[in-house]
Amino acid sequence: MSLLIKAAATTRQLIHKAPALQQQVRHLNLLEFQSKDLLQKYGVAIQQFKVLDNSSTDTQVVNSFDCPEYVVKAQILAGGRGKGIFDNGFKGGVHITSNKNDVLALSKKMIGNRLITKQTPKTGILVNKVMVARSVNITRETYVCILLDREHNGPVLIASPAGGMDIEAVAEETPEKLLTVPLDIDKPIPEDKLIQVAKFLEFKGDAIKRCADEIQKLYTLFKSVDAVQIEINPLAETDTGEVISVDAKLNFDDNAQFRQKEIFAMDVTEEESDPREVEASKYNLNYVAMDGNIGCLVNGAGLAMATMDIIKLNGGEPANFLDVGGGVNEQQVAKAFEILTSDPKVKGILVNVFGGIVNCATIANGIVAASKKLKLNVPLVVRLEGTNVNQAREILKNSGLPIQTASDLDDAAHKAVASL
Repeated sequence: MSLLIKAAATTRQLIHKAPALQQQVRHLNLLEFQSKDLLQKYGVAIQQFKVLDNSSTDTQVVNSFDCPEYVVKAQILAGGRGKGIFDNGFKGGVHITSNKNDVLALSKKMIGNRLITKQTPKTGILVNKVMVARSVNITRETYVCILLDREHNGPVLIASPAGGMDIEAVAEETPEKLLTVPLDIDKPIPEDKLIQVAKFLEFKGDAIKRCADEIQKLYTLFKSVDAVQIEINPLAETDTGEVISVDAKLNFDDNAQFRQKEIFAMDVTEEESDPREVEASKYNLNYVAMDGNIGCLVNGAGLAMATMDIIKLNGGEPANFLDVGGGVNEQQVAKAFEILTSDPKVKGILVNVFGGIVNCATIANGIVAASKKLKLNVPLVVRLEGTNVNQAREILKNSGLPIQTASDLDDAAHKAVASL
């Protein structure tokens, strides 16, 4: 059970991209209101909500949204918003008010300013939108999570009556408060299992059936959108008997992007710490910034790590690695060079490509075209091996460009460091 909870926590934390986190994984990022919108489309009970963006329609939106009490929440991809502070000195990214005028005033203090929490960079994250939701009187909080689990070879439902708190602590301190139910990916959850889970969550009377229905809807959503995790914390019971998903975190299978185009189109990229990473992703390239001055163009994460290590062994420092992947074309190579040279720290470039699936001649043509177009004025060292490598070497040799070629990786790293 503890491994399952850690897996859920790891998946959840991946959406909070601190600048120090350097990993070759791309994840779809949705803001809270976007996740709630998805839940609502699949019939999951949530709080009514509206979105403000400091536009001329904000007043009209708030005036048409009648609630006894409002929750005003800054929308960023980070936790701890309630205890956060804005760069303008305003405290708290979550506020509760019953006054419509206060809703607009609060949103204006948030939008356009950077919110700093324990999960953001030191400079905070810019708030572009604010969610205004109907406040509900929660009488009890529970926890529900559906995630893919390798050990069970499929989806698993994790439930706990101790919701609204750190579920990792619950797993460690009171494991008896956690229930794990393996699920069949091809079928709905059986009614008897749903009732079992609802009772374990300590729902009573009519709320048992309402809870069971909500979990079934969540599982339908999970399968329909190719999710790898849906975490509801809390799944709450209100004083009027409602069972609603108050906070939801969704993670998706990146390989399902071709099936889930509408969802992936909502990807939030403006919070990325480095705009080069965002630009690279548009061309199916993977870019990770480092602190050195040698730009690295490679194919494959393993080769990237080896390249960076051998640069350091030769006394240099990698400025980044840019992985062009296995199905790269000349346009992507050109874009990769454009991204590499956009970093003012880059004083030299090392290309290290092993042509298994990749055609070395394609890489060579892309290098030549990019170098001429960009009028490359930093040293360039190229090491190519594999498919059509001899043809690639001829292309580089006949280009008329001052490109240094290398016989092996150590030779390439030595030349790249020496060129500086």
